[in-house]
Amino acid sequence: MSYTTESIRNIALAGHAGVGKTTLFEALLHAGGAIQSIGTVERGNTVSDTDAQEQSRAHSIDSSIAQVEHGDCRINLIDTAGYADFRGGTLSALAAVESVAIVVNAINGIEHGTRRMMMHAQERGLARMLVVNKIDFDGADLAALVDALREEFGSQCLPVNLPAQRGNRVLDCFFHDDGATDFSSLAAAHQQIIDQVVEINEALMGRYLDEGEQALGAQQLHDAFEQCLREGHLVPICFASARTGAGVKELLDVAARLLPNPAEGNPPPFVRGDGMPLRVSGDAQAPVIADVFKIINDPFVGKLGVFRVWQGTVRRDSQLLVDDGRKPFKVGHLFRLQGKNHVEIEAAIPGDLAAVAKVEEIHYDAVLHDSHDDDRIALAPPRFPTPMVGLALEPRHKGQEQKLSNALARLAEEDPCFRVEHHKELNETVVRGLSELHLKVMLERMRERYGVEVETRPPRIAYRETIAAHAEGHHRHKKQTGGAGQFGEVFLRIEPLDRGAGFEFVDAIKGGVIPGQFLPAIEKGVRQAMERGVVAGYPLQDLRVTVYDGKYHSVDSKEVAFVSAGKKAFLDAVAKARPVLLEPIVNVEVAIPERDVGDVTGSLAGKRARILGTDTQRGGELVIKAQAPLAELIDYPTELKSMTGGRGRYSLDLSHYEAAPATVQKQLGEAWRPKVEEE
Repeated sequence: MSYTTESIRNIALAGHAGVGKTTLFEALLHAGGAIQSIGTVERGNTVSDTDAQEQSRAHSIDSSIAQVEHGDCRINLIDTAGYADFRGGTLSALAAVESVAIVVNAINGIEHGTRRMMMHAQERGLARMLVVNKIDFDGADLAALVDALREEFGSQCLPVNLPAQRGNRVLDCFFHDDGATDFSSLAAAHQQIIDQVVEINEALMGRYLDEGEQALGAQQLHDAFEQCLREGHLVPICFASARTGAGVKELLDVAARLLPNPAEGNPPPFVRGDGMPLRVSGDAQAPVIADVFKIINDPFVGKLGVFRVWQGTVRRDSQLLVDDGRKPFKVGHLFRLQGKNHVEIEAAIPGDLAAVAKVEEIHYDAVLHDSHDDDRIALAPPRFPTPMVGLALEPRHKGQEQKLSNALARLAEEDPCFRVEHHKELNETVVRGLSELHLKVMLERMRERYGVEVETRPPRIAYRETIAAHAEGHHRHKKQTGGAGQFGEVFLRIEPLDRGAGFEFVDAIKGGVIPGQFLPAIEKGVRQAMERGVVAGYPLQDLRVTVYDGKYHSVDSKEVAFVSAGKKAFLDAVAKARPVLLEPIVNVEVAIPERDVGDVTGSLAGKRARILGTDTQRGGELVIKAQAPLAELIDYPTELKSMTGGRGRYSLDLSHYEAAPATVQKQLGEAWRPKVEEE
């Protein structure tokens, strides 16, 4: 098929776990003729769930891409993971699409993942649609669910089709107004959505009021509909049963006829190196701008960088640059992805999703381009949750340290919410993820792919230190060794900053009492002391250091002298500034059966948690929102599993740091001081 940017549709399927996204993905590919038979999650033979972990666990872990052709359109579909544990790949996919289809279980209704994905899609300025799946299941009250969706997400949520024949058929109500439906009426739904669409354009509204709907052409309605989606004035509700195929072809019709193409979607948030916005043109003849939104380390093809083309045309054998690099790489092979299959193509136009292989310098969020302009281009990535659950690990077998390091680096390339930290002072490697399950899957993947087995233990909590008062510090470093000596004298003051402000270093030297060439050395000494800590061996943050006076010697002053003077002057000031230990406070969301609410809230209260509220969901599930110190939640997965019989789920996001209780500060300080004295 020959196609243009205007005929492309990019759609991510998202939503809560268990709503049937992967089954719907299969049904859409089958309805469009991309696959001959529909696989099932239970049999482990779907297009998207090809990883051994996904097949054994019967749910998606990574996002998966496939194409289907419908009418004159090429529809790129991305199936995403529903579990909050694997949000990294799901959020990454949002950078590649114009539209997000948020799938809702007709039985369970609005769940936590529904709200979360509606929020993320809205933040990214993406067109949103709600797809109610499993409409043929017994007990589905679709009329009540539509009311609930409109109450939860606004009156702009309106059906564009309606179920009929007890969920075995779906009827369009945007282009048609006649037919028998299971609830409401096609005529009423048609009138409601037309009224909503014409509101977006005053001229169209005037013509509609003066001459009626017959005066509006199909193109005018499409343009207004697309504008409504782009501006959040309309969130279409569609109905389907991925199991029986009811509404699946109609969903493809909605995508092809009504959803925005890459030329119509909201412009992506590209910025230049100076932070100024950059508008991409979408012109196939313009210089290439593409953004890498997924990395795959394929055992046969090698490292794959999957990207979205925003401008220009990427051709096989062309030369591209990565970020602000000056050495281009050759596009030796260019692929489109169909699940795990890689189909070689000659070119990728604006709006296309494609991949290049065996380019080591490619990374997540890299910008690919063919311009030698000095101004770096970047696409603002989605905000990822901070991985807070950690494990310290070491190889089970001696001599595998380098193999472990390489394997962890490969896994971190693929998942922006999987982090690897190397703590030199502790000789400790720590991996962090979004949950215990997230880390378990990643370590199993490391064993299966790279043959590395590890021993694990709890890591140190990422405490921080700060100061609570202003203070001044002074140190004179003087050393004579027979030849040229060392001399440097520093006066500085420190002051606390707002929590989360970081570190500021201010040069307030006047009259050249310390030459400017030595200021970086003073800052280096200060940073060394900050990294080392003063209360319990944790890095200091949220403070300003101002160097305002000092002395130097024309012969004996050297960089090393001012590093030492800066470090000790800083420590002198901190000792007077009421140093404080900070502990990480996390946002906790716990989804549990309603019958377990008493046990769970009582347990959280015993962990110094603040309960912020609860959300009741259909299906007898309750979501508790709280804030708690991370240190209190080390053993929480096991405890939650015990309290809820394995039915409880939780997620953590870093909220902020706050002062730890005096007992905690004293305990950690007493454990740290003997180590310092030994050194």
